[in-house]
Amino acid sequence: MQLEVRLFATLREAAPQGAIVGVFPATLPDGGTVGELLKEIGISAEKVHMRMVNGVGVTDDYILKENDRVGLFPPVGGG
Repeated sequence: MQLEVRLFATLREAAPQGAIVGVFPATLPDGGTVGELLKEIGISAEKVHMRMVNGVGVTDDYILKENDRVGLFPPVGGG
């Protein structure tokens, strides 16, 4: 299945070459999960604070569907 991945903030460093502002296509077998996507794109689950699919917060066991938009956000610091 085809997906759109959007990496935010420091996670953009993991985007493949040619990605525009951390946005790139990814392919997973049907029935793939967010956790499997993280492994496929080489991002440790511990580095991701929030996972969103089509604007809704999800967990690593969420089963993705064709053309889902996956947003991955790192922890935010500051103060």
